[in-house]
Amino acid sequence: MNQAEKRAILGRALLSGPYLIWMTGFILIPLAIILWYGLTNGEGAFTLANVISIADPDHAKALWLSLGLSLVSTAICLGLAYPLAMILRGRKAVAGGFIVFIFILPMWMNFLLRTMAWQTLLEKNGVINGILSFLGLPAQSLINTPGAIILGMVYNFLPFMVLPIYNVLSKIDDSIIEAAMDLGASGFERLIKIWLPLSLPGIISGITMVFVPSLTTFVISDLLGGSKILLIGNVIEQEFTRGSNWHLGGGLSLVLMVFILISMAMIAKYDKNGEGNAF
Repeated sequence: MNQAEKRAILGRALLSGPYLIWMTGFILIPLAIILWYGLTNGEGAFTLANVISIADPDHAKALWLSLGLSLVSTAICLGLAYPLAMILRGRKAVAGGFIVFIFILPMWMNFLLRTMAWQTLLEKNGVINGILSFLGLPAQSLINTPGAIILGMVYNFLPFMVLPIYNVLSKIDDSIIEAAMDLGASGFERLIKIWLPLSLPGIISGITMVFVPSLTTFVISDLLGGSKILLIGNVIEQEFTRGSNWHLGGGLSLVLMVFILISMAMIAKYDKNGEGNAF
C-alpha cells in the first residue's frame, strides 16, 4: 500500500469519525438501553415477560388500533400522493420544483405546532364548527375521534409519501412512455405496466416513511384523540413517563421495532439503489 492510498484511507476515516460518534451516541447506545430494559426485570434478570405483555388485552387493543389507523392513513397518503406526484412530474422542472417547495413549506414549522393548529380547528368551539354555526348547520364532534387522528397523520406525513414517489417518477425517461404510446398502450395500460412498476421503489419508500411514524406516534393521538383513544405509542410513552416502568415500556418498544425491521427489509428488497430516497 503506497502513501497515497494510506492518506486516502486516513481521510475517509477522519470524515466518517463525526458520524460514527453521532451514531454511537444517539442510535446504538439508546438501542442497547432499550434492549436491556425490555429483556430484563426490576432485578436485572433476563425475562421475556415485558415483550409477551403485548398480548395483554389493553396492549393488544392499542396495537391493533394503531395498526388499523396507520394502514388507513398510509393508504390515504398513497392515494393522494401518487396523482399529485404525477402532476408535478408533468410540470416543467422549475414549476414542479417550486410547487414541491410550496408543498413541503409547512414542514419547516414545528411538528407540535402543526398538530395543535388542527386541534384548534377541530375542537368543539373551533374554527370549523364556528363556520358551520355561521351557516346554520349543526356542530359536529370532530375532535377526540379516530378520524381526527387519521387527519393529523395524513396532514403531517403526506409530504413523506409525495417526495419519494416524485423523485422516482422524475427519473423515468419520457422515451419509454412515448414508445408505449406508439405501440398503442392506453393510459391505464401505461399506468399498470410502466408507471407503477418503475415507481415501485418510491412507493415502498413512501409507504415505509408514513407507516412507521404513524404506528409509533403518540403526540397526534394525544392532541387530536384526547384520553379517549390510546395507541400503542401512547401506552409506551405513559410507561416511560408516568408509570416509571421502563422495563415494560422497553419490551413494548421491542415489539414495534419488529415492524420497523420489516419496513427496512422491504426497502432493502425493492429500493436497492436508493432511488426512492428523496431526503
